[in-house]
Amino acid sequence: MTLRDWRGLVGWPLLAFGFVLAPLLSIALDPWLARLLFYDPAHGWLGAGGGAWWARTVIHEDGRWIVRVTVAVTIVAYAASFKVARLSPWRRELLFAVGGMAIVIGLVGALKAVTNVDCPWDLAGFGGDRPYLGLFGNRSDDLPHAQCFPGAHSGSAFALMALYFALRDRARRAARLALVSAVTLGTVFAFGQQARGAHFLSHDVSSAALAWFVLVGLYSSTLATNGDSLQVKARERVGHHADDHAADDVP
Repeated sequence: MTLRDWRGLVGWPLLAFGFVLAPLLSIALDPWLARLLFYDPAHGWLGAGGGAWWARTVIHEDGRWIVRVTVAVTIVAYAASFKVARLSPWRRELLFAVGGMAIVIGLVGALKAVTNVDCPWDLAGFGGDRPYLGLFGNRSDDLPHAQCFPGAHSGSAFALMALYFALRDRARRAARLALVSAVTLGTVFAFGQQARGAHFLSHDVSSAALAWFVLVGLYSSTLATNGDSLQVKARERVGHHADDHAADDVP
């Protein structure tokens, strides 16, 4: 990748994610934002009770089918690339998309199992009875094991950003559409889960950051590298072709 690519894919996103996550994790903005936007002590969580139909049923339960169908279609397209001539030139990109989505979803799930962070709805002041602890806070051994960081539901949507990287070097307009769609879906999923009390904002921003940088790493080591080598080979072929013509012109 070029220096411009590294700035756009790593430098600026790193600054943006750091700018958002630093105050959320260091000065405990998560609970304050949750009370401001989603939790009323008198009525509970915005996405619970009367809001359960859109937060739990539509966004959480039905929404996951968008991710499942997208992943399934990509897998089918990759398998079909061995039989369908029109898809065969896209085989590498389809494999990247399938692998990228699987890695991000699996990694987010694995981290949830080991980070031992509570869901907001389990915390005192939010309808539960557990103390609020920062991400790296000292957790008492008598507290139940928790699995709420990072946000898996939004993470599954952010994993679809793999389609952006798969399309980036061959179909820029489609790639931008894929990126906007994945980020929008992840944001909607995050909103729904935060409204239910399942996650704080930092949980979902962390999922987005994790998905992005994992996919950048995969892209830089596979598609981008291969793309550069293909460009070099193409330039070499053009150079050889020009040399042949020059030799023909010699009397």
